[in-house]
Amino acid sequence: MFDNEGEVEGKRDAKPTAARRKDAGDGPCAGSSSGVNINGGNGGSAGSGNININGGGGGAMPLRPVPSRQVLIVLHQAHSTPGHIGHWLTGNGYRLDIRRPALADDLPQSLQEHAGVIIFGGPMSANDNDEFLIRERRLIEIALKERKACLGVCLGGQLMAQVLGSRVYGDGRGRVEIGYFAIEPTPAGREICDWPAAMYQWHREGFDLPTGARLLALSDGIFPNQAYVYGGNAVGIQFHPEITLAMIYRWTTRAAERLALPGAKPRLAHISDHIGFQPQVDRWRNDFLGKLLSTGFHGDRACDMMPAEKTESLGPLPIS
Repeated sequence: MFDNEGEVEGKRDAKPTAARRKDAGDGPCAGSSSGVNINGGNGGSAGSGNININGGGGGAMPLRPVPSRQVLIVLHQAHSTPGHIGHWLTGNGYRLDIRRPALADDLPQSLQEHAGVIIFGGPMSANDNDEFLIRERRLIEIALKERKACLGVCLGGQLMAQVLGSRVYGDGRGRVEIGYFAIEPTPAGREICDWPAAMYQWHREGFDLPTGARLLALSDGIFPNQAYVYGGNAVGIQFHPEITLAMIYRWTTRAAERLALPGAKPRLAHISDHIGFQPQVDRWRNDFLGKLLSTGFHGDRACDMMPAEKTESLGPLPIS
């Protein structure tokens, strides 16, 4: 199976451990609200909240106060990290509550103690029926019912689309999107913020636009729906704004054979495109995450409140 995080299915670390829950992450910025420094930056001292990532971009942006200063982070492998998204969160004073349900971590029954939840990509299809994926879908239902900020990245966005009743599908000819690909914001997307010309992709499946959702970005590729918002505070994206240069090196090395699939770009293009597009992505991430976690997108004309009939259809809250 193809892995959204640049791994091969047989390389999954399936060793269960509840010790990895909450702040016990094993990667950069996992479980820390202190300064972060990777790839040769001059990061701030511990507890300062200063960041320096690859020498610039992605700087901290002050946010409006929110009731909770922790964000639930859902990852799918032992070595996975939230990358630049994690750096942005810690740089803005958020604590990362990291869970890996694929490794037997539990998930909360409520998000009342969290400012929001972010579900990242992983080595599985959203169409799989693993027990932890069922729990993640229920977590998305909780976020929708409690109207918490919820961001689904790649696999996470596909799971959200399923919860909202949409199809997740692969290309009939086996084509993939791996590397930086051009995207185009819709009028609804432009009302929220400025968008980069391209985003990093690593997937073999896409999603249909859920009923009642607003399309924020599209492409002319094999998976045209690139980003959507539902109810003002639930967002699904196909791309990977968390990607760091170190992650690109790892993904394109550990899953180098995937670069031979139809549609994948060569490794050097991943690196050169990242250098070129990353400043634009940094600006988008700062603006987009800041609005999602502080106010949501209810104030934008294109993003209406969630229809009542949809929340009622989600059923009772699950017990984890």
